[in-house]
Amino acid sequence: MRLRRELADERGSSPVEFVLVGTLLTLLTLAVLQLALATYVRNVVHDAAVEGAYYAALADTAPEEGAERTRLAITRAVGGSYAEDVTVATTDENGQQIIEVHVRTTLPIIGLVGLPYALEVEAHAPVESLGDG
Repeated sequence: MRLRRELADERGSSPVEFVLVGTLLTLLTLAVLQLALATYVRNVVHDAAVEGAYYAALADTAPEEGAERTRLAITRAVGGSYAEDVTVATTDENGQQIIEVHVRTTLPIIGLVGLPYALEVEAHAPVESLGDG
């Protein structure tokens, strides 16, 4: 009888419940914030690649200037370690020259620390010409 009464006693359960629920809510909040950070980094890298591609496609610029512009935009927004692998290539599609900027960077998993080269982004822009077109 005494054992049954002691097992039915719920004193002290509120702090335990608070800690358990609080921990779960904290982890959920941190996971959402991390997803938002990863999305932000992806958007920054993509926008920088697009800007670099359009800059490299200008008639009076070299492709490497577009890569440098991409690196600069990424460095200013999220840091230089995210701008280490930027390549620029010129391709031909349907008779039109296209500039391609390809960025491989870190996908943030915990804060800004993450998987190296797990995030890949590409941007394209038509090459501007000064011909009599």
